[in-house]
Amino acid sequence: MARHDLPQGGHVLSIEIPNMHPDARNQFMQLLGEAHYLESVEDRLTYAYDASGGRCLPEAVICPQHATQVSQILSVADTYRIPVVPRGAGSGLTGGSVPLAGGVVMAMHRLNRIIAVDTDNLQAIVEPGVITAKLHAAVEARGLFYPPDPASMAFCTIGGNIAENAGGMRAVKYGVTKDFVMGLEVVLASGEIIHTGSRCVKDVVGYDLTRLFVGSEGTLGVITRAILKLLPLPEAKQTLMAAFAAIDPAAQTVAAIIKNGIIPATLEFMDNHCIRALAQYQDAGLPADAGAVLLIEVDGKPSQIEADLKRVQTVCQANGAIDVQVAGEKAGQDALWRSRRSIHAALTHLRPKWEEEDIAVPIARIPEMVRQLEAIGRERDVLIVSFGHAGDGNIHVNIANRNASAPPENLSQAREAILRATIALEGRIAAEHGIGLVKRNQIGWNLDERTLALMQRIKGLLDPNGILNPGKMFPSTVTCGRELPS
Repeated sequence: MARHDLPQGGHVLSIEIPNMHPDARNQFMQLLGEAHYLESVEDRLTYAYDASGGRCLPEAVICPQHATQVSQILSVADTYRIPVVPRGAGSGLTGGSVPLAGGVVMAMHRLNRIIAVDTDNLQAIVEPGVITAKLHAAVEARGLFYPPDPASMAFCTIGGNIAENAGGMRAVKYGVTKDFVMGLEVVLASGEIIHTGSRCVKDVVGYDLTRLFVGSEGTLGVITRAILKLLPLPEAKQTLMAAFAAIDPAAQTVAAIIKNGIIPATLEFMDNHCIRALAQYQDAGLPADAGAVLLIEVDGKPSQIEADLKRVQTVCQANGAIDVQVAGEKAGQDALWRSRRSIHAALTHLRPKWEEEDIAVPIARIPEMVRQLEAIGRERDVLIVSFGHAGDGNIHVNIANRNASAPPENLSQAREAILRATIALEGRIAAEHGIGLVKRNQIGWNLDERTLALMQRIKGLLDPNGILNPGKMFPSTVTCGRELPS
């Protein structure tokens, strides 16, 4: 057992860390060299957390550069029963890359090549460490389009997007990450390298293992390469902003737009709390007195856009919009979408700390879900802020106590009430942020026992020694053995 003393807030924090098995450590060092096998306390602290706020200290950080190294690392780890947590950018919100069981964090940032952009077959071949926004720029420079656009796209990675099945604002029209993954190279816990899917649009050769790994949160294998489907870049796009006096008619409008057969590229909403927070954070011209705002983007051929905009305007006005504006200039469009992506940061102007839920309901149930959220806020005496991808039924819900003297159990009771209400409306407790550590003990609320048991058997088959991201996704009482203070 090694002891490390760290300066922490003016005093010394002493942390005990189990030593890596010397034979495993030597093999890792031989494979990676000192520059890419990190074991200083400072390095390990850097990889001890993700955006969920969970923090656990790993025994080491390993940084492979290619699939062969990943294979060799996992073979050693499996032999010595060392937990391995694959990590992209650490931008996940459910603790997926927190090294709960210690072990090693496998940082994938060195596997960062865009291997090919195939304009003939509309495909890209990439490594998992590619930043999502960089892929967007690379393919758009060739007149192509990769639709998945999570809010963190400026720094999140393709591997993390695949592991979490990330969505984004364009999911209403184009779908989520799983809809654009044609094939994968994956390293199993044993070190075996397998290949799923292909570059063919039609392919029914064997089971669809690609979909099995998409959204598996690093619990079944480590992704080292992906074949991604691309689309032609839309010729044009326009953004419309519709303001409403209250959130209920805005929610009704979302359902009405879809019911009328209009599928915009994006259909986002934000409540008055978000609008006020954004006004303090950055002025994008949102109407501060509106109860809710819809941001709607249509794309395609210019002639079609004009017709779609008119139809959207008609539906918004028929459902009580108090103001409808089209942001015709690119600068105005960019300002609106920049505001939407800044909501998380802006909300800190209202409260320094929020609890977040990521839920999904069938689109037609959105108005009812919004009413349930308002009722829960009143009943539990908590502040509930909602925004998100209304066009695909995905609502992000932020919760905070109304004042400092409120009992902390108000938040946990409100969170449970929100998830129960979601399920009652045929919804899901996780839409695009994953299960991870935060919701592992609620996964059975959405899945029946036999389905969950089958998933656990699949996990046991592919990772019999349980080294891949242990303590995640499935119900567990495992807690961090080396948790650091906040």
